[in-house]
Amino acid sequence: MADHRTKTEISFAGRFASSAIAACFAELCTIPLDTAKVRLQLQKKAATDAMAMPKYRGMLGTVATIAREEGMTALWKGIVPGLHRQCLFGGLRIGLYEPVKSFYVGENFVGDIPLSKKILAGLTTGALAITVANPTDLVKVRLQAEGKLPPGVPRRYSGALNAYSTIVRQEGLGALWTGLGPNVARNAIINAAELASYDEVKQTILKIPGFTDNVFTHLLSGLGAGFFAVCIGSPVDVVKSRMMGDSAYKSTLDCFVKTMKNEGPLAFYKGFLPNFGRLGSWNVIMFLTLEQVKKLFAREVPV
Repeated sequence: MADHRTKTEISFAGRFASSAIAACFAELCTIPLDTAKVRLQLQKKAATDAMAMPKYRGMLGTVATIAREEGMTALWKGIVPGLHRQCLFGGLRIGLYEPVKSFYVGENFVGDIPLSKKILAGLTTGALAITVANPTDLVKVRLQAEGKLPPGVPRRYSGALNAYSTIVRQEGLGALWTGLGPNVARNAIINAAELASYDEVKQTILKIPGFTDNVFTHLLSGLGAGFFAVCIGSPVDVVKSRMMGDSAYKSTLDCFVKTMKNEGPLAFYKGFLPNFGRLGSWNVIMFLTLEQVKKLFAREVPV
């Protein structure tokens, strides 16, 4: 602290708004990669014909195939519920992280916060936020999976709001929380991996002589956060995409066991590079934006 008479403070509304803005901007930039990731994960090994070539090959190949066959706009399919999700989910999980972390260590804590407390705060805010935002996630995956339908097959949903009402009408209100179990697990884990690693990497970098709290530090920390999140979250993510996009599985465990048995352990890291391309770039964009936008909401208060 250069000046002991004032400290910088951000209200919860300010934290929520800056987190939501940063998350939405990152989503807008990277959703084509996410659409490609969902298609790759839902593409199961063709059991009948071992010689059949998979339709989608690799991240950029998938993006190119979708753009060629369905038009460029298909890559932004699911952007409306994607933005609904980031507003709610991003705003809550990132906005609550600092207050929850402070709550876990106590008001008057001084010094470096232990990593275990950062992880605990990340798990808590990730689980809380996705419980609120699960319907937006479900609709996003359903809309992204829609593009796979062969020509002539009628589409189930005309858009995001129509998807919400159709699902409630046909499957009941509870259906919007389909896949909540694996989704809570996935988002709590990925949130803890992202936020705690960003926090920890940034704290470590700032101790190195010559490094300051600037854009380059935020960039490195964001890449670190994306990498940890993918390593830890990829298996949970594959199970979640399959559970939401396919009703053949009875439970999370059933999906995990069947995938393991039929395709082997590497199936859980299906789409690892696209996932890192997506989460790495998402984290870099989100954290860089967040660090800048937070300055708009910060205000100096006397100590």
